[in-house]
Amino acid sequence: MSRSPIRSILSTKDSKMYNPKESESSPSKAKPEGAVCDPVSLEIIRGAIAAAQSEMEALLERTAISAFIREKKDFYTALFDGDGVMAVGSMVPVFGDMTGPVFDKFPAETMKPGDLYWYNDCYGSRGAVSHSNDQVLLAPVFKDGKRCAFVMSWAHFADIGGMRPGSISPDATDIYQEGIIIPVTKLIDQGVTNEATLDIFHRNSRFPEQSIGDMRALMASVDVGVKRIGEILDRFGADVVEDALAQLLTRTRKLVRSKLAETFDYGTHKFTDAIDSDGHGNGPFKMRLSLTREKLANGEDKFTFDATESDDQAPGPINFLMNRGVPGMALGLFYLGGDPGQVCNAGGPQALDAVKLRQGSFLQPNFPASLGMRGLTMMRVLSALNGLVNTAGGKAPAANSAYVITIMRGNYKDDAGDLKRFLLADGIGVGYGARPDADGIDAVYFVAQENYPVEFLEVGYPVRLRTYGIVKDSGGAGKYRGGCGIIREYEILAEDMMLAVRIDSVKNPPWGINGGMGGGTGRVTINPGRTDQRIVPPLSDGNRLVKGDVLRMETGGGGGYGHPFDRNLDAVLEDVLGGFVSAELAERLYGVVVKGTKVDQGATSALRATRPATRAFHRQEYVDVLA
Repeated sequence: MSRSPIRSILSTKDSKMYNPKESESSPSKAKPEGAVCDPVSLEIIRGAIAAAQSEMEALLERTAISAFIREKKDFYTALFDGDGVMAVGSMVPVFGDMTGPVFDKFPAETMKPGDLYWYNDCYGSRGAVSHSNDQVLLAPVFKDGKRCAFVMSWAHFADIGGMRPGSISPDATDIYQEGIIIPVTKLIDQGVTNEATLDIFHRNSRFPEQSIGDMRALMASVDVGVKRIGEILDRFGADVVEDALAQLLTRTRKLVRSKLAETFDYGTHKFTDAIDSDGHGNGPFKMRLSLTREKLANGEDKFTFDATESDDQAPGPINFLMNRGVPGMALGLFYLGGDPGQVCNAGGPQALDAVKLRQGSFLQPNFPASLGMRGLTMMRVLSALNGLVNTAGGKAPAANSAYVITIMRGNYKDDAGDLKRFLLADGIGVGYGARPDADGIDAVYFVAQENYPVEFLEVGYPVRLRTYGIVKDSGGAGKYRGGCGIIREYEILAEDMMLAVRIDSVKNPPWGINGGMGGGTGRVTINPGRTDQRIVPPLSDGNRLVKGDVLRMETGGGGGYGHPFDRNLDAVLEDVLGGFVSAELAERLYGVVVKGTKVDQGATSALRATRPATRAFHRQEYVDVLA
């Protein structure tokens, strides 16, 4: 793919960020951090704001109508300080500056108690939201007339119009085909809701009852966040809370910068990964990432993330309008490593001194490029960041597969025999990459999001699950095995159905590292084993099925870590007996001979005596560098 320097009509706003890194030129505070909030109060406030954020999520999950929010848990909540800097958020490393787009149109000093702001405009928000199904609500929190904080809830809405039910489709070629676009709007003005705006939005959905219920849940989530943060302000006072949030931000930023310095030596470190296709016959699309560490004249380190060498934007919808805060957020979450003393906040993005993106690339596409299937590119970016850490000698996991999306739309007959339409958007888990000291996780969708339960699918939709299990041999072989993917077989009970599917990493499977092998690939088959069997392209729409057809989905696995011959014999045996690894692959890749329910020690010792040579990475073959 070429990499011409295309400019965007929106590029003049591209560099603006509202999560500024503190610098010598920043205005000094009246009091230094820690002068107002003592260490004990700091930890109490840290726990309180994290609890408030969790309560917002719980309310949204329990009151939403659509399955993608209620069952899939495709939502996100966060709290910000009075300047709009993220103070605590969910452990989802794909968001950056969420408040800046609101401040562009509604300056913070004009905001009042009871206001609520709404947007889903991807380009207008500079990638703060990265496909149109995601609705963002943001509200200020006041104490004694002073703006002290913001709360935000975000969720994926099932259908917002567009060319196909579900609003995202591999067929899309511009964002107008992906549903209604909401620029930053004041939805509630000092407690008075703009009902006309909501009516316009819901009228554009093919399933307005779902849309209405989900918006009510989203608004309620923000409302409870405003109340809980207000209670914290009442208890501790605005000055103490302000100081606490500043301390937490500094704590995270300093930790991430120290970890970056431990990982990355001076110089430039590079890594390349690839997307197979955009669904329109184009590809592969390569993301070329680098991180440079240099020492400034004042002795301070400067960390620069650069993705400008990535390929041009795609005609199809796999473009990822990556907010500039995303690389730092992702690296920050990796380095936080589940430390209970830390919170996910803007300290990660602030740890990077510069983020360089090229307008017109598929990581910073020009308006109105389509974005609906950006999830697979986002997942490849996260794996590529792991690769970048590993090239510098860090110990990040091997690559994971990108979660699989299926969208089934059609008609079924209800109990009265009347024809009704349905929309089933189902995200299916995959295998995650092995870690330096543990196997990869099996059957994961994304972070805390979940696979639909069988009972829920069969009660709510015209399908029957014939098979639901692990895809044997899909996890990359290694001292630590890559996670395995999922197999689901749906028997179609609807009268007719159109299927859209998104699978990636077929031509470019997830890579293994340090001797670990690449993960397995996914595939989609209609009527497997029958005379009318057919294979579905991995990124396609318009695949027609009828009542009685069987849809088999198999998702990919994660890469392995370390030489497979170093894997513990008991672990290999457990994998074979548990159905994760076949006896044939155990012998061929792990050098372990399994007879019945036991390891043949003699045959295994003989096999492992001839240890195959490996190189740094594995993707179909061992290589020193992925290019």
